[in-house]
Amino acid sequence: MRILAKNLKAAAERGEKDVFICGWIHRIRELGAVSFIVLRDRSGLVQLVLDKKCEFTLESVIMAHGEAALNEKAPGGAELRVTQLDCLSRAAPDLPFQVNGDVTRTGLESILDQRALSLRNPAVSAIFRVQATIIEAFSACLRENDFTEIKTSKLVSGGTEGGTNLFAVEYFDRKVYLAQSPQCYKQMLVASGLERVFEVAPAYRAEKHDTPRHLNEYVSLDLEMGFIESEKELIELEKEILARIFEEVARKNAADLELWAKSGASVPKAEAVFNAPVISYEQALGIANGESAKKNGARIFDINPDAERYVCEWALRETGVDLAFVNEFPRRHRPFYTYPLDSVRTMSFDALFRGIEITSGGRRQHDYAAQLEVLPHFGIKPESMEDYLSIFKYGCPPHGGFAIGLERLTAKILGLSNVKEASLFPRDRRRVTP
Repeated sequence: MRILAKNLKAAAERGEKDVFICGWIHRIRELGAVSFIVLRDRSGLVQLVLDKKCEFTLESVIMAHGEAALNEKAPGGAELRVTQLDCLSRAAPDLPFQVNGDVTRTGLESILDQRALSLRNPAVSAIFRVQATIIEAFSACLRENDFTEIKTSKLVSGGTEGGTNLFAVEYFDRKVYLAQSPQCYKQMLVASGLERVFEVAPAYRAEKHDTPRHLNEYVSLDLEMGFIESEKELIELEKEILARIFEEVARKNAADLELWAKSGASVPKAEAVFNAPVISYEQALGIANGESAKKNGARIFDINPDAERYVCEWALRETGVDLAFVNEFPRRHRPFYTYPLDSVRTMSFDALFRGIEITSGGRRQHDYAAQLEVLPHFGIKPESMEDYLSIFKYGCPPHGGFAIGLERLTAKILGLSNVKEASLFPRDRRRVTP
């Protein structure tokens, strides 16, 4: 029977004489008449010992039969002493880059151009094993909190944030758009009586940026919940979610984190997450300007990328975790549906982690008359938002929610320099392939 690389040691301990293993040739080392082949499968690396010269190229797909034997010096503590070796698919010798090498020495464009090949590199594939754990932990935590998972349409008639930054799509005899977020649908389903909903799905922003922190298509971890009083309940929920995510990554992905140790890959302890500071927008600006004054003296007037970095540095120094929640954003900085705290401030927040915003959210306006009153102040005509407004016309509970950017969170856990590294097939202004 076929076994995985990670199970070879157990087979050797059982004394199994006839097993076979399949995978890709990761590395070949020849010592006299003996070839040592490192084979790679989805579970890891394993050593094959072949009593002749290996005739196959790196990255060829092979099937090896033989005897499992213990060897402390081999990967995983065991090796397969080959009795039969078959090539299932021979790889061309002109690999565009060294798949078994240090991926940080390969240009990002080369990695993305040859995505299927670059994913064979253990460090690259580790990114997406970590990402899978993030999604799993996020979803499990919310299910335990009585949330219902939803899947909403990504083709919409207009934007819930005023209709800007939308990708147009030809839809039979008319034009529709790719959804910026599931915002409208989340609120609709809270109002429907589901009360607590979440979704893991792509979102689209037609923003003409080209930075290491932006994607035009990204995965959004969204949730919405009814019967809340303020954004502070959402912040406490996000702390619970992040603590769960970090615990699960530490438990399940220790080997993957080790592959990115040189980049600073790590996760905070759960207790540190619960102690992360919650500061107001004005306090955050004060902290950022205080940090800026120590370095270059530049005045900061908004929570921009520099401010995000300064606030996280302050949080790490003061509380031991580079995570901070900034709330009470001014109304001018938030969408029309954000619930007001007073005439200037809102019940909204951002989560900043290791120098970047990973979350934006807050309590939403649930009163129909209040929605009608505020729309003109944002340059929005009520008739253009009829479907959205109907959510509130027939009774909607106080509610709110937030969204976590999956790629940004992944990148910050692993210490990646560009968020595109944390997207399987990133889409930006220039890239729509592979």
